[in-house]
Amino acid sequence: MRNNNGAIITLGFALFAMFFGAGNLILPPFIGLKSGTEWFYAILGFITTGIIAPLISLIAVVQIGHNFTDIGKRVNKKMITILAFIIIWLIGPLIGIPRTGATTFEIGLQPVFPGLSPIISAVIFFAVTGFLAISPSKIVDIIGKYLTPVLILLLLILIAVGIIYSPETPATSTLSHGESFALGFHEGYQTMDVLSAVIFAGIIITTITEKGFTQVSQRVKMTIMAGLIAAICLLVIYGGLVYLGATSGYPVTDDLSRTKLLLHISNSVLGQYGTYIISVAIALACLTTAIALTSAFASFMEKITNGKSGYKVNVIFCCVLAAILSVKGVDEIINYAGILLGFVYPVVFALVMYLVFFGKIVKSKAPYVAAVIISTLVSSLTVFQYYGIAENFTTSLKDSLPLVQHNMEWVLPSFLAFIITALFSKNNTFATQE
Repeated sequence: MRNNNGAIITLGFALFAMFFGAGNLILPPFIGLKSGTEWFYAILGFITTGIIAPLISLIAVVQIGHNFTDIGKRVNKKMITILAFIIIWLIGPLIGIPRTGATTFEIGLQPVFPGLSPIISAVIFFAVTGFLAISPSKIVDIIGKYLTPVLILLLLILIAVGIIYSPETPATSTLSHGESFALGFHEGYQTMDVLSAVIFAGIIITTITEKGFTQVSQRVKMTIMAGLIAAICLLVIYGGLVYLGATSGYPVTDDLSRTKLLLHISNSVLGQYGTYIISVAIALACLTTAIALTSAFASFMEKITNGKSGYKVNVIFCCVLAAILSVKGVDEIINYAGILLGFVYPVVFALVMYLVFFGKIVKSKAPYVAAVIISTLVSSLTVFQYYGIAENFTTSLKDSLPLVQHNMEWVLPSFLAFIITALFSKNNTFATQE
């Protein structure tokens, strides 16, 4: 209680590092390159799903309980448990954690050690991850106090030098303002930070409570202040990396590699030292996120199995599975992740938005359930379209929805479902705000 500022800064840095993983480093330059002169609008889209939405998600969990499954008290316990199960596997051993290992190899190790096998890299990376994740109580301090400051310093050096000595001007974009915003908005799904936020909330809340902040109002205040620190750090880094991508002069091709683009930028900006600086930065970014995700996965599986699957066993299982999948490589992981995240992200985003903005006045569970169901149905159209299921019908139906050009076709249907259900609910829905 006596060192509030120090605790807030440590939490803020820890949040930044938890969010800032593989995708957060390799996606912004790609967005900048694709958007060119429209890079500013692409940033606006990216920060919507990459900064604002995760912060809202974090606040939603803190206001209601100690972890994401506590939201079931306000919505539907079984529905939230299923959703949490899907989320933890996606951000955990199926997508999020393998991508950190693959990115560390492709950007962090391979350029420095060209003969290194991806299998050896995976073994080393996930052995370190597992070792550090075994002690969950120390995670926030390890990440916030020691690893994050070094990571931020390295990234700021890269961005500052890159902006001052920019080799190119942004290429003329073929995208409109709206299309650039949509590009950034949809690429923000790949950060998985909304999904990570609702899971990381448990780690942050536990840490805040252990530091003596036990009241809900205290936890919310601490989380918001720490979240703002993380958000400012993310905004500066994202903005800088997007601009470096826009001014990189790198050729845009159909098989554009995000990792090669980042290496090109670091080498162009910092010369022979660029490879080493970006190697250390990517290793730190990926390691901090992998530790947090592994710990979250292990804790969740221990809880959902009522202790039958112990924390340490879950850590080992998660690291082994993630190591196997990481050998596939970054771009392949991103390709199969896109459709899965495009389905789950809107569902979680819609749910936490309504809980944060209407949670104190809409007491009935029905509107939240309705919003989740409608968001799920609309998101399913993308999955059907991807796999060619009733392709003509699903394509025409999806294209007829408002905001589809911004990849936000789920927003209006879910909002209408929420409002209509709230108005016609038999319960005392719009309760007096306390």
